[in-house]
Amino acid sequence: MLLRFLLLFSCGLSVLAQDVRQDQLFERIFQQEQRFIQFLNTQAPLVETYIQEIQPSTSQDVWRPSGDHYYLGRAKFVSTVDYMPLVEDKATSDTPRSARRKNKPLTFLPRGFVQMAVLDLREFNSKHYHLEYVRREFLGDLRTLVFETTPLQRESGRFTGRIWVEEASAAIVRFNGTYLPTEPRKRSTQLYFHFDSWRSSPTPGVWVPTRVYIEEQTEQTSIGTRFKAQTRFWNYASAQASMIDELTQVLVEQTSQVTDHSAAQDFTPFESQRAWERQAEENVLARLEKSGLLAPPGPVDKILDTVVNNLIISGNLNVDAHCRVLLTTPLETFSIGHTIVISRGLIDVLPDEASLALALADELAHIALGHRTPTQFSFTNQTMLNDAELLSHLRLERSRQEMNEAGAKTIEIMRASPYQKSVSAGLFLKALVSRAAILPRLLRANVGNQVANTTSLHRLAEFMDAAPELEENKLEQIAALPLGSRIKLNPWNDQISLLPTKPVSLISTREKIPFEIAPIFEYLTLAPAAEAPH
Repeated sequence: MLLRFLLLFSCGLSVLAQDVRQDQLFERIFQQEQRFIQFLNTQAPLVETYIQEIQPSTSQDVWRPSGDHYYLGRAKFVSTVDYMPLVEDKATSDTPRSARRKNKPLTFLPRGFVQMAVLDLREFNSKHYHLEYVRREFLGDLRTLVFETTPLQRESGRFTGRIWVEEASAAIVRFNGTYLPTEPRKRSTQLYFHFDSWRSSPTPGVWVPTRVYIEEQTEQTSIGTRFKAQTRFWNYASAQASMIDELTQVLVEQTSQVTDHSAAQDFTPFESQRAWERQAEENVLARLEKSGLLAPPGPVDKILDTVVNNLIISGNLNVDAHCRVLLTTPLETFSIGHTIVISRGLIDVLPDEASLALALADELAHIALGHRTPTQFSFTNQTMLNDAELLSHLRLERSRQEMNEAGAKTIEIMRASPYQKSVSAGLFLKALVSRAAILPRLLRANVGNQVANTTSLHRLAEFMDAAPELEENKLEQIAALPLGSRIKLNPWNDQISLLPTKPVSLISTREKIPFEIAPIFEYLTLAPAAEAPH
């Protein structure tokens, strides 16, 4: 009897100890999330949301885009989510969620998508949430603990779903689910959406929201519209802090006088004009980079420069040009001075080097023809704009005459290039034409030239005429790639790199999703200690 009592008593202690350890782990998770939110309160990242409404195609098991929406802004996380728009979609509403009223289209508020970066901004703790262990799982190099997460009371805006917790630090690195609606009886008019939110560690000891995938494809009469979307966050590290570091390094250098002997004492009028245009070019690029819209110079630029140099040499062009990358999704290019700027979204969807060459040749043509640089930007005050004003004032699209002249020059450049026999560029243009009516926001430029407007496509019709017919049901024909196929963005310092992708054999044409949003699966790693900021 005594032995049985001791055995039961020891089992009870074991269960109690296990419960204590479990409670301690849960408390670590809650505390770590609070530290994450405190850090997030000090940040104001750029945030971009792109939405594609979808509907069944001719084959009912395949859903294709039928419309799109686009938002770009800057976010702050304090007691609530604060959002400052830089680019607004005309369909924006004033409700904190999407709402569909009778005979009116579905509308979105970008602030609601920004909110998906956090589980609960104010009360993610043991008083309001219950965690239930599910399993261990690797996300990239990270070993994580997976928990079902439910609110203790059914309250508006509480998160319900699953969280992935990095085992060593107890940091939440991924969460998947939705927020509870305002009231069950209001589900017919107001909804929260289902989402999969990812974080990354771009610098040691720091986790930041990176990307969120949103999808609603179940039949809901209260919505009436099915869609998928992706929200991206970047530009966390302050550019101003980097400038201060640079200034500090300058100040501690030797104070002996430094003289530049490479230039003549006075410029000729020709040299002065070139210097004036170069000053405008530098002012625009510096302002775009400061805002986080332009990636800092890096290895991707060098790859693009190689393609441009191939075009210059083969075309016997007496110019120099280099490339930079705009970090936004809409497909666009522009040139200023001797710099060609191409958007991240356009690089993502281009299927091969020949298609990339055509996009770059179109801007190289403007440089080769000597089309003017807008020299009003040579005055520094013309770029001393806040972020909200920047994209509305900084418009660098070309005139119709310049576009037509550049079109003829582009054809000349491509005919002389190593890419002259490729038909993929024309096939890509055909794919753009097929999406122009249903994805207008993706094809609308923020700064420069719209790739798929009527003028652009007409003057490049020669490439489309030489390409084969666009056959969506032909498995081996890849006219364009999904969004996110090429570029990996470091959200901390805005540096970009090419994704280390490998060829994937498609099983069916359903997997061909040109220009479309795809779900997110990040390969998570911990930032090495050497990358710690000073």
